[in-house]
Amino acid sequence: MTRELRLHSGLLILTILTTTFAGIMLGAPELTPTEPPLANPLDYLFYIPLSYLYSIVELLRYAFGHPSLIAEGATFSASLLAILFSHEMGHYLACRYYKVNATLPYFIPAPPLFLAGTFGAFIKIRSPIPSRRALFDIGLAGPLAGFVVAVPLSVVGVLTLGAPLEPTDHWIVFNDPLLFRLIAKLFGIPLDPNLPPNPYYMAAWLGLLVTSLNLMPVGQLDGGHGMFALFGPRAHRVVGRLAFISASVLAVLGFWWHGSPSGFLYAVLLGVMLEVPHPQPSVMEPLGTKRIVIAIVTLIVFVLCFWPFPITIT
Repeated sequence: MTRELRLHSGLLILTILTTTFAGIMLGAPELTPTEPPLANPLDYLFYIPLSYLYSIVELLRYAFGHPSLIAEGATFSASLLAILFSHEMGHYLACRYYKVNATLPYFIPAPPLFLAGTFGAFIKIRSPIPSRRALFDIGLAGPLAGFVVAVPLSVVGVLTLGAPLEPTDHWIVFNDPLLFRLIAKLFGIPLDPNLPPNPYYMAAWLGLLVTSLNLMPVGQLDGGHGMFALFGPRAHRVVGRLAFISASVLAVLGFWWHGSPSGFLYAVLLGVMLEVPHPQPSVMEPLGTKRIVIAIVTLIVFVLCFWPFPITIT
């Protein structure tokens, strides 16, 4: 096994563990870990890291006492990674088709207690994009492939929602994207903000969130590649800036109306992506009718995945 393959495998294994832990955390009740002592100045210095460690230990202790919770964590991990893997393999296989040198997916594990258990995945393209059509196909193959996997998981997630819980003083509500709302309407299922999310629901919810973020028409995001291929560099710059301004406004409104700072992460990421120069394909041939249709389908996918205020904190 080569060094690079070992790195890919190691990151994947770590991400399986961290996403499983995240799934356990999502399904576990609120736990009260042991409080670190505060007897001397050093205790104050180590209070936060020890509190973090004790929270992890308490959650693991509870999980091993409730094996069904570990199964829920594994279900969440498998579902979320299936979406992310399909997304990245869509990019990778399109690169192989156009003979573009690209790596296998790098999965990025997140520290324990982080909501998703992962910061996503990416492939690294090592050679120039040969043509406008190649840029379009490589850019959009990922989110479309991930969406294909996310749809059945969304159906299962919505159909297996449990009975509503009693509201609490501090409650995080995962607002449903349009796809979830359409599925619920199709099957006659009333959506309630107090419904407890299950592993399939949360994996699909996060997968759709990632898909909508990647389809933003900014920089070297997947949507940025599509925008560049469709309309050229000038429109790519203008639309990217408009998307950043829109995301910034939504971030402020989301914090004001929904108490959630999550929108600022969108705005910061889009601001960073605006500063990343986009490579120019070697050949700018016409895309053709088929790809225009795919672009319209991709826009519909974005609308189904995107929700302006994904989280409400009450």
